[in-house]
Amino acid sequence: MSPNSDSILSQELSRRTALKALFGAASAAVLFGLPARARAAEATKETTDKLNAAQAQLDEVQAQLDSIASEYAALANKNAQTLSDIEGVQGQIDDTQTQIDEKKAELKKKRDDLSDRVSASYKSGGTNILSLLLASGSFEELVANAHYVEKINKSDRDAIEDIQTIQEELDAQKTELESQKADLEKLKDQQTAQMQDMQTKQQEVQAVLSGLSDDVKELMAQRDAEVLAATQAEEAARKAQEAAAAAAASNKNNSTSSGGSHASGAPQQNVGTGKQQAVVNACYSTPSPGLGWCAAWVTNVFRNAGVGYFGGNACDMFNAWCYSADRSTLKVGMIVADSSHPTTGIAGRLYGHVGIYVGGGIVMSNQGAITSKSLDSFISFFGGGSGVRWGWLGGVVLS
Repeated sequence: MSPNSDSILSQELSRRTALKALFGAASAAVLFGLPARARAAEATKETTDKLNAAQAQLDEVQAQLDSIASEYAALANKNAQTLSDIEGVQGQIDDTQTQIDEKKAELKKKRDDLSDRVSASYKSGGTNILSLLLASGSFEELVANAHYVEKINKSDRDAIEDIQTIQEELDAQKTELESQKADLEKLKDQQTAQMQDMQTKQQEVQAVLSGLSDDVKELMAQRDAEVLAATQAEEAARKAQEAAAAAAASNKNNSTSSGGSHASGAPQQNVGTGKQQAVVNACYSTPSPGLGWCAAWVTNVFRNAGVGYFGGNACDMFNAWCYSADRSTLKVGMIVADSSHPTTGIAGRLYGHVGIYVGGGIVMSNQGAITSKSLDSFISFFGGGSGVRWGWLGGVVLS
């Protein structure tokens, strides 16, 4: 996930529930020891109306944020499909190039064979063919031998023409595939730009949401203060009435009484190259920077390992450096990431998650604490959206 994305998740997924819980806790703290009768006290209508309006606005902006997260997740899924399509087309290009190379080699051999035969015939003064013709015992045999010679020459020419035709077709096919790949690369760039725009919009909405949250908390505090003040006033009036009643009873009986004036008491409650090994060592020695900072942890690991500094959030790292989902290409020290997944809510859909492959089928990542998951488990949990891919962070090949 991106920096502080887990924190956003914990605050935003159930913000309204959290705010209600906050109010409940605050109310319990200030009103806990007071009699049930006193809890009838209320805040002013002005404060209550402001709080309700702020809460409604908060819910509206939260809905906008949810919508952005859903759109981003859908776009990330399309981007993942585009990446897969690019890989598929590149595979076809590679196969076609292999066929072209084979046909070129075959054509060269045919031409070399023909050249050798012509050269040998020239050096011998054409005696081989001439001898064949002169050796004919009859006119019919002469015609047959001449036809045989022409057939050999035509066979050579046809074979060369066939190979040239196939090579031209393969060249055309490769050109078409390269055009398809260029279109897909352009689409990928457009989708990446759209996702970046959506992240910017998300950050703007998040800032508004945070401001509204602060407003709601302040209004809650104001409401609680007003409720507390009203409750204390009611309690003071009740105590005064009890004191007056006790005094009257004492005067009437001409005796001192200590009863009737008490208030209710509050109840109580290794691995390859040195660089790869350095990254693995740093994975085990670098502490978690906190919940939500998965990309920051990856950055710290590579900096501590002496590889370099590479910033950005998880989806940035995914889009820039994770190019393969082929397990045969996975190497120790590669980052393993997704751009969007649904399993951790808004933050997961917007930012994805990133970890580091440490070998033995294990991916380490920061989820508040540093965790080690099998690659299968990592893919199963985080790969439900854009899919999981891997690559060398910063393009720095460690192996």
